[in-house]
Amino acid sequence: MSSVIRYFHGFKSADELDFAKNGGLIPAIVQHCQSGLVLMMGYMNKESLQKTLDTGLVTFWSRSRNCLWTKGETSKNFLHMRSIACDCDKDTLLVLALPDGPACHLGTESCFDASPEPDCVSRYKAGVPLPEKRCLP
Repeated sequence: MSSVIRYFHGFKSADELDFAKNGGLIPAIVQHCQSGLVLMMGYMNKESLQKTLDTGLVTFWSRSRNCLWTKGETSKNFLHMRSIACDCDKDTLLVLALPDGPACHLGTESCFDASPEPDCVSRYKAGVPLPEKRCLP
C-alpha cells in the first residue's frame, strides 16, 4: 500500500470522530474515486476505520454478523481506499475508493443501481454520458 498516496480530510485520528451518536458506529458512504458513482454505504466503528487506514482496503462493521468485514474478502471485489473524509459534524465518512469489481453483493456496479437516475450529477461532472432521460431540467 506504500505506493498509493492516501488523502485524509477533516480528521487526523479516529478519536476526533463522533462515534457516540450512533452507538459506536458511523455511516460510511463509498464513492468511486474516478467516476464519482456512489457505490455503497456501510457502517464503521473505530476498529474498522483503523483497519481501513492500515490496510487501504475498505473495512466495515457488520451489524448482522457482529464482526469486522473487509469488502471483497469473499467476492475478491475489494474496495481500495484512496481518500477518506468526515463531514462537518464528524459523524459520517465519505470514502473514495477504486473497486476491483462490482461493489454490490447482487453483482451490480453500485448498490444504488435501482435508482431511476443514479448519480447523474457525478456522472455529468466526470464526463460519463448521461442516461437518455435527463436528470436536470
